[in-house]
Amino acid sequence: MSETFPRARTPVGSPVLLAGGLFVAAAAWLLPANLKSVSPVLLQEAGAGTPSLSEFGRSLVDVEKVGPAELVLSAARACNDPRAAGLAQALDRQVSRQPSFAAWGGWDPFLDPLFNLRKPTGHGADTPILTFLIPQASRDAMRSYLATSGSMGVQELLALRELTATGRFVPANRPGGQPLDALILLTGLLYQGEHLSPSLQRELRSLAETAAAQRDLGDLGPFFLDLLSLGRRLDWTQLGELLRRTGSIRTMGEFAQLSRAAPGRFSQIYAAALFTDSADKVAAYLLQYGQAGSEDLRTALSYGQGAVQQLLLRQVPVNRNAGPAISHTAALVLAHPQLMLAVKYLGYFAGLLLILRGLDRLVVTPATGPGARAAMPVRAGIVALGLATLFIVATEPFLLRASAPSPDYQFHLRMPMLAASGALPAANTPSKSDISNMNTSTLVSIAVFALIQVAMYFVCVRKINTISGEDMPPLLKLRLMENEENLFDSGLYVGMMGTAAALVLQVLGVIEPNLLAAYSSNLFGIVCVALVKIRHVRAFKRRLILENEGLANTV
Repeated sequence: MSETFPRARTPVGSPVLLAGGLFVAAAAWLLPANLKSVSPVLLQEAGAGTPSLSEFGRSLVDVEKVGPAELVLSAARACNDPRAAGLAQALDRQVSRQPSFAAWGGWDPFLDPLFNLRKPTGHGADTPILTFLIPQASRDAMRSYLATSGSMGVQELLALRELTATGRFVPANRPGGQPLDALILLTGLLYQGEHLSPSLQRELRSLAETAAAQRDLGDLGPFFLDLLSLGRRLDWTQLGELLRRTGSIRTMGEFAQLSRAAPGRFSQIYAAALFTDSADKVAAYLLQYGQAGSEDLRTALSYGQGAVQQLLLRQVPVNRNAGPAISHTAALVLAHPQLMLAVKYLGYFAGLLLILRGLDRLVVTPATGPGARAAMPVRAGIVALGLATLFIVATEPFLLRASAPSPDYQFHLRMPMLAASGALPAANTPSKSDISNMNTSTLVSIAVFALIQVAMYFVCVRKINTISGEDMPPLLKLRLMENEENLFDSGLYVGMMGTAAALVLQVLGVIEPNLLAAYSSNLFGIVCVALVKIRHVRAFKRRLILENEGLANTV
């Protein structure tokens, strides 16, 4: 007699595996750890208990630096800081006590002998420093004051006044050379008063020595242009506080470019530089991510100093589509970011593996034979790894985005002759950000098509196991299998339908045009049907044929 196969029953452990897998995968998804982005929940945790913009502004008011406090107040209002009104009142009280200091941004013992800061100037707060330095009397006073300096760096800077090869500037000792003369003297004052970071001081002195030796302003020309941009926007104390936190001439140039390209957000950019004590990190972040980066910086500023430090330390964008997260785990993620990221990815794999093993035990019953049962864990592991990879990519929107700097705040030199020749790119040329978004939507589409075919695979395997578990002769089972051929080919039909639907939606403009996303549905359908018919249908039919031959020989 042939071996009979019992009717398929639901294994007792299947619901436990499915529930456990769903719990593990959901817990991993709710963990606020990301590879190339940072979750708002993580920034909120990093900013908890650290000074807000208004509190930081109050500390500036307490040390009589009203100029920087004005910019911090502007940033606090832009970030909807609820304590901004209190900062404004404290600032007004300080200015009312010492109104003459408002134009300079605060008290400075190095400037008092030159300009008598207690004397009314007729100017209000946020007066650009170059307003006071351009007049001839001011420049004569500064020149006499700096000529007695014992600093070699200051003397090297003063020697630049004698240069005649000054590039875009008129030489300082000629008619029309007032701007360059004022900028050289301003740099000397900043150097003398130790308002420059040590690295910026060293770089300036080296360039000044090179310029004097070559009798050419050289690389100091762009520096003075950038200083001109900042000097026309910032008062004395604001400029000094910024340059104390600026590590190089390059960073200063980047800040000057930001002041020109994003004047409406400059107060937030300035506040971030003071908040983190590093203008270099702020400039690098904004030039990398452009306007989106400035919005991310504003979000971090609203959470507090720790949030800004965390964002600039990681130098990654904010993942605004991160979804819900377990806020209680944010502190753990901050303390061990790499470890928790590994835990999150392993959680994806483990959760999907448990789900697939539960479906295997629920759908692919033991009636498929010992060989199939032995292959189930391996097959589930491979599928879980692939699905976990797709899930990681789908939940990491910045993973495959181009790493090139954003053009938003970059300097653009436009030449009319070049534009007339048609050398400029067409208006409809896709940008790198468009391509990046297209990659993300493509991967999500591919993941959806893959999951549909996985479902079709389990439906087909379930049908095979149902027939296998019936108590009937092998020949009748074989005929039932032949009757289900259309079901076993359904993966192809679903795949072609997905491709056709995607192409139609692309033509109608509902989704972005992408052939890879469309044809992936067809590809997954072919793979699904191949696995079902070669791995399962063929093997099961072979068993039935052998069993039927055994019965015939017995008869």
